[in-house]
Amino acid sequence: MNSEALPGVLLHPLFPLGRLLATPGAIDLLDRTGTNATSLLHRHQCGDFGDLCASDVRANRDAILTGARILSCYEVGTRREKVWVITESDRSASTLLLPSEY
Repeated sequence: MNSEALPGVLLHPLFPLGRLLATPGAIDLLDRTGTNATSLLHRHQCGDFGDLCASDVRANRDAILTGARILSCYEVGTRREKVWVITESDRSASTLLLPSEY
């Protein structure tokens, strides 16, 4: 999805990602679906949190201000498999992972 078309989503980073990590399952899913990890990380960092309910989006916006953990969920590939991006509360790291790997 193009973040330019999303109301309330900015094109510039809202928080640091820290060290970038990915689990084996996430790497496999991204490879199988031809999904660019950099684009997911950019969406996450710019406030496009993907497939989240409104209360989770509000929690993420609060987390940006208060220094709590930030979670995004993206559906990728034709089977719309989910991959998460989690940025730690201290902004030391961001990890791409499958929900089953949490």
